[in-house]
Amino acid sequence: MQAQCPQCQTRFLIDDAKVPDRPFKVRCPRCQNAVLMQGRSGERGSAEEGDADGATDPAPAAPAPPPRAAPAAPLRREHTGSDKAKDALIALADAGLGSAFTAALARLDYNVDVVEDVEEGTRLLEQGVYELVVTTPPVNEPGRPETLGQRILRLPPATRRGVFVILVDARFATGEGTQAWALQADLVVNPRDAPGCESVLRSTITERVRLYRAFGDAQRKVDAEWSGGQA
Repeated sequence: MQAQCPQCQTRFLIDDAKVPDRPFKVRCPRCQNAVLMQGRSGERGSAEEGDADGATDPAPAAPAPPPRAAPAAPLRREHTGSDKAKDALIALADAGLGSAFTAALARLDYNVDVVEDVEEGTRLLEQGVYELVVTTPPVNEPGRPETLGQRILRLPPATRRGVFVILVDARFATGEGTQAWALQADLVVNPRDAPGCESVLRSTITERVRLYRAFGDAQRKVDAEWSGGQA
């Protein structure tokens, strides 16, 4: 389960196996604020439930012992000196390859997280947590489990537009636009180019920002004209 502190906006994860059925509270790992969470049942508790000062758990049905809130582990590292830092997600099986992208993205002022679970990666992307994702291309083979690349293709259009997608595969020529377009990605990278990919990342991200700024301006103009015509 993912949580976000309403006081300092820090995001963190709670082990799903330790989430009780009823609303509970857990302390933010950064500011120690007591964060009220839903339980598995989806019931919403009020801000007054439990101890207002301490992060307490809901009272369980007797005779079961009260469940304890799982310790809050930080979902990502803190921003390192820049208010403009962005969040990136890496989902690659090769740890060395992931480290190369982590280093390149850090130099571009991204806070980088690594995820191995496809379901968790999909939930985070659906919630708009990350602005950039590095993963492998979809694999459409019978019997093979879905990859994060396949899940990205099914994101709602508005959510998908907000994520810069980088696909990594030995079949790619780094920066090849036709290959990226065919896979509905923003950039493709050959693994051998990962250590020195910072410049192509920077230029492609800059171009995408320019493109979507123009798209957004045009969309706002159309919406304004439509609203004026309906008045």
